[in-house]
Amino acid sequence: MSAADRFTATYSIETPLDPRKVAEIMAGEQSSGTFTRVAGETDELRDRTRAVVISVEDLDSAAEPSLPNAWLARKGVEGPWRRARVTLSFPVDNVGANLPTLASIVAGNLFDLGEVTGLRLESMALPAAYRRLFPLPARGIAGTRRATGVMDGPMIGSIIKPNVGLRPFETAELVGRLCAAGLDFIKDDEISADPVHAPLAQRVPAVMAAVRRHQDRTGKAVMVAFNITAETDQMRRHAELVEREGGTCVMVSLNWCGFSAVETLRRSTSLALHGHRNGFGALSRHPLLGIGFQAYQTLWRLAGVDHMHVHGLQGKFAQEDEEVVTAARDCVTPLTDGIDDRVLPAFSSGQWAGTAQPTWDAIGHDDLLFMAGGGILAHPGGPAAGVTSIRQAWEAVAAGVPLSDAAKGHSELAQALAFFGKGAG
Repeated sequence: MSAADRFTATYSIETPLDPRKVAEIMAGEQSSGTFTRVAGETDELRDRTRAVVISVEDLDSAAEPSLPNAWLARKGVEGPWRRARVTLSFPVDNVGANLPTLASIVAGNLFDLGEVTGLRLESMALPAAYRRLFPLPARGIAGTRRATGVMDGPMIGSIIKPNVGLRPFETAELVGRLCAAGLDFIKDDEISADPVHAPLAQRVPAVMAAVRRHQDRTGKAVMVAFNITAETDQMRRHAELVEREGGTCVMVSLNWCGFSAVETLRRSTSLALHGHRNGFGALSRHPLLGIGFQAYQTLWRLAGVDHMHVHGLQGKFAQEDEEVVTAARDCVTPLTDGIDDRVLPAFSSGQWAGTAQPTWDAIGHDDLLFMAGGGILAHPGGPAAGVTSIRQAWEAVAAGVPLSDAAKGHSELAQALAFFGKGAG
């Protein structure tokens, strides 16, 4: 079986046993095997369907296990707990174009194996022919730029605040003010989808009327990501409503809708799908449990999302800046050669004009969505000055000008640096 007929997955594991034996157990468990050979498991079947171990790289060891394990405790197995990086190869034909099953195979019961006290799916690599079985982004980076009219530089966005509580007409008024402030993108918060006080059936028409009025005045089409997270048929109906009202984007809380729902939504609409990853921390924060972002975003890109949240540098969440940078790079890296399936990395969480510099320094490009809540709405000069300060910051860093120098000629940027007090530049 050639490389074109197989995909690979790489894991970090921790075990008191021989990591090479554990890797073989992993391969068997996630393909044709179980804890013992069974009737019907012929050599021909194993040769055709079994996952194989590509490599096992020994890492460090620990005096204490990362996670409890009743199976090992019953057997009286003690440490040291050895850590390793394992890469497995799986036959494509074991899966077909079936995203939930793909996720079950590369993850699934592996997290519960008795032989490990830690296991994390880190990354995946797919052959091009297999990638083509799944949808591509409908908009992606280029399509989002066309929809917003921003052909160069970062797209600047904000989030509707307060998170919940605004009625439809109040939301529309706020969106109108944010459009006037010069934004390219506005999104709902992840906790506000279809609340009783602001149902989408009323909110979408009200908001889009404000967006159209702004477009009529200025020619600028602002992209609004309506949070339509819900049961699948409801999401489809709400996406149809957004499209009827002239909208260009909907937002989905990926982890809580699931692969099948997002795949169905992707097939039913050409709107940009803004993938919100809330809950990802439960899957990723422990270094020896869950799923790393490279594997996570691989699976969701196969579902056809256009934008992926990566959090933000120097932000309010727990992730290290290095993790944010790596996530952003993953988003703009094609999954396979020859297929442009890049998605737009969406930076958020504590972003403002001062974080433009570390973001540029880390990733070196501006194919991104840069979203700020307080960094725009709390600017002492008002939302328009907040947006302007961010644009001024990005223009400066792209030109190699320190923010402190750029602020001398830009009052909005100067106010941001003084007010938010980061000392950037």
